[in-house]
Amino acid sequence: MKHILVTVPVSQAQREALQAAAPQEELRFRLGESLPSGRGGALPFPDLLPAEAVTPEDLAWAHAVLGNVQPDLLKHAAHLEWMQTSSAGVEFYTAPGVLPEGTALTNATGAYGLAISEHMLGMLLMIDKKLELYRDGQRQELWASQGNVRSVYGAHVLVLGMGDIGGSFGRLCKAMGARVTGVRRTNTAKPDYADQVRLMEDLDQLLPEADVVAVTLPGTPATRNLLSRERISRMKPGAVVLNVGRGYIIDTEALCDGLESGHLGGAGLDVTDPEPLPAGHRLWQLPTAVVTPHVSGGYHLQETHNRIAGIFAENLRRFVNGEALKNQVDLAAGY
Repeated sequence: MKHILVTVPVSQAQREALQAAAPQEELRFRLGESLPSGRGGALPFPDLLPAEAVTPEDLAWAHAVLGNVQPDLLKHAAHLEWMQTSSAGVEFYTAPGVLPEGTALTNATGAYGLAISEHMLGMLLMIDKKLELYRDGQRQELWASQGNVRSVYGAHVLVLGMGDIGGSFGRLCKAMGARVTGVRRTNTAKPDYADQVRLMEDLDQLLPEADVVAVTLPGTPATRNLLSRERISRMKPGAVVLNVGRGYIIDTEALCDGLESGHLGGAGLDVTDPEPLPAGHRLWQLPTAVVTPHVSGGYHLQETHNRIAGIFAENLRRFVNGEALKNQVDLAAGY
């Protein structure tokens, strides 16, 4: 009998689906149907579950963990065979020695594309139509035009990362009349939403041509500071930057300088470096920056939660039946 530790909130129906996927195994659920509400009634979803949510005994008992737990607790998981994260990012678990040797690692790729791509589009439209400036003007009771606006139609959108999130955003932009260029590390096969696909080595050539640069890349050593000060300076004047990957992919100070000088037309950031963004940081006050506190994913959209539970159930069925798991992570590549 396999011991399955579930460390995410699940509804009764989702619990039953997990149990049906592994009817002969023992499942231990460590959360109820929902996490405690955060400030403002939002349902928080931390990348890492608080340490008190699971015990060392839970992990010593488990052959499989469904959900994100504190990496340092995994030293207790001597029998762990498989870990399934509830996030798409897995950088907490890819360092040597974090997972017991031989442990399979899978992520929740496929759950987040809908929610995060819509969030990205919302930020882009807000910047293109200067809605953030009008919001600032509203607070000052200012009835005045902010000048010309732009459209997604006809824009050249450069999407860095062509997974579930980048692909979903590319499709939205293409449907609105944009010209979409996808950038990936390998393989230039062109999906239907892209006008062209280029490799990461072409990035310096592509940046001066793009009206929108959308970052959907995972956080890895290879992507850290990818949009450096030099690359930000190469961007097209008035370009908009969107980032839903990891904050440290972009040089924050160079980005702020670009916004302050007017070289960049705006930035929509759901992730920042540092994160959380501290009080007093100048990024808070830049009028053309739209900053959200890493909320585009998580459980803020119910459909995301449903998709995570579906991935869990399917991979659990595969695990107990000895089949190949979906969304397997390459520990060397980091995703």
